[in-house]
Amino acid sequence: MSTEQWLVYILECGDTSLYTGITNNIARRFMQHKKGTGAKYTRSRLPLKIIHLEMYPDRSTASKRESEIKKLTKKAKRELCCLP
Repeated sequence: MSTEQWLVYILECGDTSLYTGITNNIARRFMQHKKGTGAKYTRSRLPLKIIHLEMYPDRSTASKRESEIKKLTKKAKRELCCLP
């Protein structure tokens, strides 16, 4: 049984678009995004900021939640993050 925690995160990009992902190390993953090596989507949309985090006990559960969030509209994602 693993004690590793998985996070679902939402980033707000420089163009106000939102990116959703999962990781087990948010500091490392955020630095990858900032350096342009995290995801193709975020490379051209810098700067970035983390606007939402959710913690899950395993990768499978986090992946399911990531999929749910990705299906939301931008407005619903912003409401989830308590943003106008």
